[in-house]
Amino acid sequence: MSAINGTMLQAFHWYTEGDGAHWRRLSSQAQSLAQAGFTALWLPPAYKGIQGDKDVGYGVYDLYDLGAFPQKGTIRTKYGTEEEYLEALKSIRASGMQAYADVVLNHRIGGDFIETVNATPYTQNNRLIPAGAMRQIRTYTHFAFPGRLGVHSGFEWRAQHFDAVDYDENHPTDYDEIYLLEGKQFDNQVALEKGNFAYLMGCDLDFQNPEVRAEITRWGKWYLDVTGADGFRLDAIKHIAAWFFPEWLDAMERHAGRDLFVVGEYWYGGLDALIWYLEAVGARMAVFDVPLHYNFHNASRLGSRYDLRYLLYGTLMQARPTQAVTFVENHDSQPLQALESCVEPWFKPLAYAFILLRAEGYPCVFAADYEGAEYEDRGRDGNTYHIGMPSHRTLIDTFLHARRNYAYGPQYDYLDHPNTIGWTRLGDQNHPKAMAVLMAGGTGGWKWMEVGRRHARFIDITGHMAGPVTTNAWGWGEFTCRGGSVSVWVED
Repeated sequence: MSAINGTMLQAFHWYTEGDGAHWRRLSSQAQSLAQAGFTALWLPPAYKGIQGDKDVGYGVYDLYDLGAFPQKGTIRTKYGTEEEYLEALKSIRASGMQAYADVVLNHRIGGDFIETVNATPYTQNNRLIPAGAMRQIRTYTHFAFPGRLGVHSGFEWRAQHFDAVDYDENHPTDYDEIYLLEGKQFDNQVALEKGNFAYLMGCDLDFQNPEVRAEITRWGKWYLDVTGADGFRLDAIKHIAAWFFPEWLDAMERHAGRDLFVVGEYWYGGLDALIWYLEAVGARMAVFDVPLHYNFHNASRLGSRYDLRYLLYGTLMQARPTQAVTFVENHDSQPLQALESCVEPWFKPLAYAFILLRAEGYPCVFAADYEGAEYEDRGRDGNTYHIGMPSHRTLIDTFLHARRNYAYGPQYDYLDHPNTIGWTRLGDQNHPKAMAVLMAGGTGGWKWMEVGRRHARFIDITGHMAGPVTTNAWGWGEFTCRGGSVSVWVED
């Protein structure tokens, strides 16, 4: 039997409608998404955030509140209620897809009560040298969850469970300072940006505290029991001690009694740090191929000046294909977001063909690219912008069809021209038809490529090229594509 070509959909973006109906929408869409060719959905964080029903999910307040308790001014989350969330999970599984939960373990925001503690200030950009002497601060480190009243867990977060914070009630406008609490140190085995990048935001969990590790493990087991999630997308892993996740993930799989798929977000454009992290955690997880995303970003900006021969250069897709989750865009890189590094719309079909129709990596399609998105927000310059992200669904659906039916067997690469690159897939016993993919960055291109089929007729299922291609007696064909475009030629 052939291995199934899995394809993940990130089933949200930063500006997904906050009407509380998202879980219901996903329930109704599950069957059609499965029929389109998706095999798993990455769902947004399901728990209560500091902004209540407006929080995207990354400003975590209470991991146990999935939209069931009156906290932060609301019962439901941005996406709906706990009951609707669990119904969505059932619908996703009934369609034959898996469901991956977005897990944010790095921080808590929105504490209920102030505590007075001693702390040493550091600047945001230098976590190695203190910016002043230790002083007394007043900060929101007591999370009592009064709206939940101890349901699911009686654990309360206090100052001893955190190592650093970014707020002092005595100096509320000192936005550039973070405060290392007395007797604490920043976690080790983290990213080395800023000297030590353990601290990201809010109240930073102290993973060197055994009470913290025990509570996070208790929560994970509870979450698996309640949701039956098939895996996790782990947020902000470069800010959390790398040694923690092998311990935690092993405990989760032992409790679940099954393998869980896990992908971590280690946002860094260099391959070296990602390889270091994968070596540290072993085969337990994959990570997102951020270097590949930046290659797509640069190629889309440079156009014909970008040398497509280097599209794979310095990527996990090339170096660690079995641990690479490939993507074109996500909620952090989309316009007006913190890690904005957009892939221009003209290049997105090329990029999606690259991740969906090659043998390497586990591809993830972004909801805003699939469905389109329109929104307004302020940019870093303080001005308000209206953003329109066009839907690429027609072509992505075409690629999904090709991935499901043709993207199997040996792969022959022709990544040998600065403007025009391609590859072929020769099929396998259960998917016997061949495929040839060709893309061009500037002017239209052509390339002789071997497909292993003699005197066979191939058509471009994208519709970009009208006429068929017939291979010669040696199984080679002259395949073509338009400039700034991609063509997917399949055996007719």
